[in-house]
Amino acid sequence: MSQGSPDAPVFDPISLEILWSRLISIADESAAALLRTSFSTIVRESNDFATGLMDANGDSLAENTAGIPSFVGILPRTLKHFLARFPKESWKPGDCVITNDPWMATGHLPDFTLAAPIFHRGRLVGFSGSIAHSPDIGGAGWSSDCRELFEEGLRVLPVKFLREGKIDETVKEFITANVRVPDQVLGDLFAQVTASEVCARGVSEFLDDAGIDDLSALSAALQERADKAMRRAIEAVPDGVYRASLQADGFDEDETRIECAVTVRGSTLHVDYAGTSKQIARGLNSVLNYTYAYSVYPIKCALDPLTPRNEGSYRSVTVSAPEGSILNPRYPAPCSARQLTGHLLAGVIYKALAQAVPEKVSAESGSAPTLRSVYSGTDRQGQGFSQVFFASGGMGGTSLQDGHNCTAFPTNTGSGSIEAFESISPLIVWKKALRVDSGGTGEFRGGLGQDVEIEVTSPTPLRLSMLSDRQKYPPGGLLGGGPGAAVSITLQDGTRPHPKSRSILQPGDRLSLRFGGGGGFGDPANRRREAVIADVREGYVSAEAARTAYGLHDAEEG
Repeated sequence: MSQGSPDAPVFDPISLEILWSRLISIADESAAALLRTSFSTIVRESNDFATGLMDANGDSLAENTAGIPSFVGILPRTLKHFLARFPKESWKPGDCVITNDPWMATGHLPDFTLAAPIFHRGRLVGFSGSIAHSPDIGGAGWSSDCRELFEEGLRVLPVKFLREGKIDETVKEFITANVRVPDQVLGDLFAQVTASEVCARGVSEFLDDAGIDDLSALSAALQERADKAMRRAIEAVPDGVYRASLQADGFDEDETRIECAVTVRGSTLHVDYAGTSKQIARGLNSVLNYTYAYSVYPIKCALDPLTPRNEGSYRSVTVSAPEGSILNPRYPAPCSARQLTGHLLAGVIYKALAQAVPEKVSAESGSAPTLRSVYSGTDRQGQGFSQVFFASGGMGGTSLQDGHNCTAFPTNTGSGSIEAFESISPLIVWKKALRVDSGGTGEFRGGLGQDVEIEVTSPTPLRLSMLSDRQKYPPGGLLGGGPGAAVSITLQDGTRPHPKSRSILQPGDRLSLRFGGGGGFGDPANRRREAVIADVREGYVSAEAARTAYGLHDAEEG
């Protein structure tokens, strides 16, 4: 690092890389603190959270390495809402502002966003922020079938959760009085506060070590570098307008149709969703923040996967969706299950980009959207509980390799520990196995989904809330690849609970969840014979499928 002037440090490339890595490590340390002090398995086991560092203007500087894609670019947007309500000069050390408003934050009520100021030598130099999916938010809980936002739970507009380090008891009480598992909810909120404290300490130490007074000049340099990297990546894509559409199950007769036009012009890229389905009176609506996040993230993955993310990464990418559409609904549209729509965007964007850069994209994922089942009621000790089962389908194939089995994409939530899941809920997981023949056929096969069987061991009935899709329209393949296996949900008697509604499970009921497979990539006729034989040997593909899909009649002998 050199000094261009006393007030404007100039960073050489090597110093900039070192300082950037240090900032990312601060965000990662903040994430580790949140993970280790959280109470719920949603955070502790399934990785449904993110942390970030913003500069004094509210622009993103660094995000934790394993942050959830749906939170990409949202923390700084939410912080700017906070700053509109609480001007910078009003923030004090130890303050912490909270919201879960879907239009200001991540798109649905279960996610709490917290932000806290970072002071160094008495001067505001930045903000720490975190987002975590709460184990409960009251109301109908995490569900798909509500008809307006007010049914979906408690909505908290931006308010100071902590004032100069002291909890606001009124805010604490109105949150804990409206949720089913207050200890877990409050424990996770305090874990987010801890994450902010760790981030603030790390930034203060960083500034001392680097010998700089604040983050402003460094932030400008890092954003410029990220912006240039993304623009170079976009310039490598031929100019043009690339169009694609995607059909999904939606809710009953209200099927979801997404229309997408990707316009590449020089170093800029615009995603337009004109023609997409209108918003509906069910919780599948994706607010524009969420639509934006799940549009820019897959583009970053495809075109510029190696450069770390910050505010500059997204300057060259813009996103639009008609107001009143399912991708930009008007308040107070229900949106609790917005991932059932937002997760589809990677697939339709890649379908469009495949016309220009097929080597950079993947076929549709069996985890797009995720299949989630939410269980609530009374446990074996007579205590109330609310628990989400996390698991994933298969990723789509690419031009280079088969899709990964049971791997989430475009989200990156984890599956979590079955032992932890069973220990805090009256449920037993009897089966969790790869689903044979679920990956779409292709030169590169789609990743396998999985079969899961869960039994209710509670002495009383439980409420089940299903959040699923892809039963009518399975994940699609690319460039001749076949579709992955569709999702299937059944009870032991063969009946099928509604894929997006709440129902009741009786003691002894067994629920079978069959997660979708990823789509295949390329013509199956071009798949290497050795790869098909290996699939049969490993149990990924049956001998019958090897014969019918790949024309390999001696797979069993091989």
